[in-house]
Amino acid sequence: MGKPRDLANVVATGNILADGAVAPAELTGVNATAAELNILDGVTATAAELNLLDGVTATTAELNYVDGVTSNVQTQMDTKAPVASPTFTGTVTGPTINASTALQIGGVAVTATAAELNIMDGVTATASELNIMDGVTSTTAELNILDGVTATAAELNILDGVTSTAAELNILDGVTATTAELNYNDITTLGTSQASKTVTADANGDVTLSEELKAKSYNETYVSLSAASSVTIDCETGNVFALTTGQNTTFVFSNPPASGTAYGFTLKLTAGGGHTITYPGSVDFAGGTAPDAPASGETDVLVFVTVDGGTNWYGALAIDAAG
Repeated sequence: MGKPRDLANVVATGNILADGAVAPAELTGVNATAAELNILDGVTATAAELNLLDGVTATTAELNYVDGVTSNVQTQMDTKAPVASPTFTGTVTGPTINASTALQIGGVAVTATAAELNIMDGVTATASELNIMDGVTSTTAELNILDGVTATAAELNILDGVTSTAAELNILDGVTATTAELNYNDITTLGTSQASKTVTADANGDVTLSEELKAKSYNETYVSLSAASSVTIDCETGNVFALTTGQNTTFVFSNPPASGTAYGFTLKLTAGGGHTITYPGSVDFAGGTAPDAPASGETDVLVFVTVDGGTNWYGALAIDAAG
């Protein structure tokens, strides 16, 4: 070739290798080495396809991220939910929760089973209503007592303010009385009878009847006294007393009811020998003189009554020298 030619001239003439060789000087402006030009060996891409790289700033490592992609990347990305505030439609299928992938709320692992969580299915209670259970120490077994309860909230609210213990409430276990029957116990004052109410005793065990007492049989408490020089007849202990003397004896009367309530007792007195008997100074006998003491081996029966709390006693010999 007689003169140097640039690549444009070579292409234009179509006679690239007329003399069988191209000298470097003939490729005006080409600085690439043969090795660098040989990179194009086997390239079938068109100029338009190669121009896709025009302006690409991605690194080799970044381009390698698509290594192995077999379909449209954007289409695949469109099917993925965003990390922040995703919106789902249709049925969401989640992974099975196990010990290694426990569901957490606020950093705390949820250990309830699906069956246990399903207990809440259909619950319409408010947070305030559920908070009523806050502090409940009942066991599962105790709470299961409510299983099958059909009571309404209004019916359960009857318990609002109840301070009775389980033991106290269990007193009702087995009670068959009706409301009317239980109301018989609704009395004003313990120890004082009321119409259509039960009869109760006060703190001292006393019963005051507002009306008559009708009994099929009337029994009195009998008290056997022990011989001594001073013998006390305690009015709280009975209404019939008996003593067999063993020596000279002085009687003391104690604990009669308060003034305004009549009280009387019977004394069966047997002489264990020729003993003297002295009665309290508050006792008034007929004629102002106490009856003679029974002779040895004999029994006298005396009666005494007071209506003013023992300030004054009235005595009388009912049976003389029996036995």
